[in-house]
Amino acid sequence: MTAPADAVFAALASPVRREVLRLLLEGPRPVHELAEHFEMRRPSLSEHLRVLRQAGLVSERKDGRLRYYSLQAEPLREVSQWLTPYERFWRERLTRLRDLLDEED
Repeated sequence: MTAPADAVFAALASPVRREVLRLLLEGPRPVHELAEHFEMRRPSLSEHLRVLRQAGLVSERKDGRLRYYSLQAEPLREVSQWLTPYERFWRERLTRLRDLLDEED
């Protein structure tokens, strides 16, 4: 993975950080716009954004006094690729279960 896997998974563990990533799917946003979606003080949101930056999931750009954040999705693709074998495992298990249940009918 580009960013250390532990940092990416730790960043994704927080519902607040996952919501920030969802908001950034729509495009770059200034921090004050992101803050409108949360009931927390700005320093708390800034801490979440710092964790996302360190994990390589967002980038920051300054424009005058504003800081804009953008989604950097590459670490998410790498997490998805890492999860693929586990998805396959569970799909196969569920298929076997379905087949077993169908046999009993």
